[in-house]
Order: sequence, then structure tokens, then C-alpha cells
Amino acid sequence: MEARTDTHSKLFGYLLWIFGFLGSHRFYYGKPITGTIWFFTLGLLFIGWIIDLFLIPAMDREADLRFRDGEVSYNIGWLLLTFTGVFGLHRMYQGKWITGILYLLTGGLFLLGVLYDFWTLNDQLSERNKERRFG
Repeated sequence: MEARTDTHSKLFGYLLWIFGFLGSHRFYYGKPITGTIWFFTLGLLFIGWIIDLFLIPAMDREADLRFRDGEVSYNIGWLLLTFTGVFGLHRMYQGKWITGILYLLTGGLFLLGVLYDFWTLNDQLSERNKERRFG
């Protein structure tokens, strides 16, 4: 059995939870469908957002089991996506320079690329960590 790694941070999850009525903490923990629902309903009219205050430890454990640890930090990747996504810094951080520069020049490919990355960043980082670990 593989040892459990700490890929995601509860502290960072709670910091994103502050903006959680927009679904950011749910995207961070690998729950893009409910993240999108929270985004369009303001955290299910703030009720789901308040309930998530108590669900974050379980979401953190689940994310730690689901995603691969490695050189590329999930916390840094999500920090860059959340606050500078349209500039492509999260893509450059992963070594995806061409798409990072494209994001920089096109506002995150006209925000659609940023939305795509909210849905897939955990998998992108996990794959990148797998590549770096096994060459």
C-alpha cells in the first residue's frame, strides 16, 4: 500500500473557502462539478458554503489520496491559477511555456482556458508530477 502524501493543504483550502461561495475550494479539492454549481448559485445560496466549513478536512483527505505528490506543488499551482490565471503563470509554473504565453497574450484564451484549468488543474499537476518522477 502506498503511503499517503499531503498534496493539498487544509490551511490553503480554508483560505480558498473564504471565496468558497464562488466554488474555488471545491475546484482545489478536485470537485469541479460542485465547484461550478457553487459558482453559479453562490455556494447554494451560502448554505452549502457554510456546510463546507466542516467538510474541508474530509475533502482534503480525499484529495491527498487521489492526486500524485511531487516537485510541482498543488498549492502554488492553485494560487497562481486563482489569482493570476489570465496571465498563464500557473501554466508556466508547470513548464508549459507555450500555452502560458498564449494565456498571457489572450487573457487566458478569453477566459475559457482559465475555466478549463479550474476543471483540470489537479489532474494536470498530478500528471506533471508523474512525468517528473518517472521521467
